[in-house]
Amino acid sequence: QVQVVESGGGLVQPGGSLRLSCAVSGTIFSNNVAGWYRQAPGKQRELVAAIGAGGISKKFVDSVKGRFAISRDNAEKSVYLQMNNLKPEDTAVYFCNADRSWAAVISGGMDYWGKGTLVTVSA
Repeated sequence: QVQVVESGGGLVQPGGSLRLSCAVSGTIFSNNVAGWYRQAPGKQRELVAAIGAGGISKKFVDSVKGRFAISRDNAEKSVYLQMNNLKPEDTAVYFCNADRSWAAVISGGMDYWGKGTLVTVSA
């Protein structure tokens, strides 16, 4: 079973940057698609960005295109989310997860989720 530990969240002013990290265990990470998700208060969790097993294929939700970047280090079994030009609407708890299929990562239908890391964008 995939287990994840997210870190790197915090309070940042609008226009600022943060880099989130996610350590993945319990799976052969190099075979997995990985994704970052977020859940804002009162809203459903949504996929923010995803990256293929080889680190080449990437997908982003429209609202973060040009501002966020996703990367991975298969040797470290980690996936990262670089967030630039942050906006108040980016405020949310950010989660990561991984699965062997793009369909599962896009749907976010995994059974196990970590605690996430809180990102607050406020002046």
